[in-house]
Amino acid sequence: MVSCATLCEDIMISVISASPFTFSISKSTKLCSCSRSRVWPSSSLSLRSRNRNSNLFSSASMSESAESNSAPPPDDGVEKTADVLIQYVVLRRDLIDSWPLGSVVTQGCHASVSAVWLNKDDPHTSEYCSPHNIDSMHKVTLEVKGETQIVNLSEKLKASSIAHKLWIEQPENIPTCLATKPYPKSVVSAFFKKLKLCK
Repeated sequence: MVSCATLCEDIMISVISASPFTFSISKSTKLCSCSRSRVWPSSSLSLRSRNRNSNLFSSASMSESAESNSAPPPDDGVEKTADVLIQYVVLRRDLIDSWPLGSVVTQGCHASVSAVWLNKDDPHTSEYCSPHNIDSMHKVTLEVKGETQIVNLSEKLKASSIAHKLWIEQPENIPTCLATKPYPKSVVSAFFKKLKLCK
């Protein structure tokens, strides 16, 4: 016959090795009524307390993990870009074919600088020449067939109030080149869409 002390000792050993989830006071009190069983309730409470704390810690950890792994708000995929400021320069093809290259380039420089200086107080010109943009200017150099075409283009721009400079080379008094002041591309591109790139 197994003594109460031995039975209690066996039960206590099995309880200590058991999972805290399967331990209960009701079973322990039925198995033995000796004085040693009075230790069990406190052990049970301690185990259950650890179990509750473990559950709380697990829940908090899961919550923190869910928050840290939450995905950022989806991007709408639309890239918003500002309307680029641009200056158009128009040269004459007949002069390109007959004058030294350096002379033609000089005409374009004259027209470009004049257009900027004459409109130096314009907001677009100020932004175009600002320290932020001074190293990333945008220019498009186009060409027309000859004098008639460049004069007609100048008249068309004047009629639409597009600020520009038609450079007249002196003392020859020859219109050689045209340059607009800096504009948002969307404002002036339609006036030049039929012209060829100067190559």
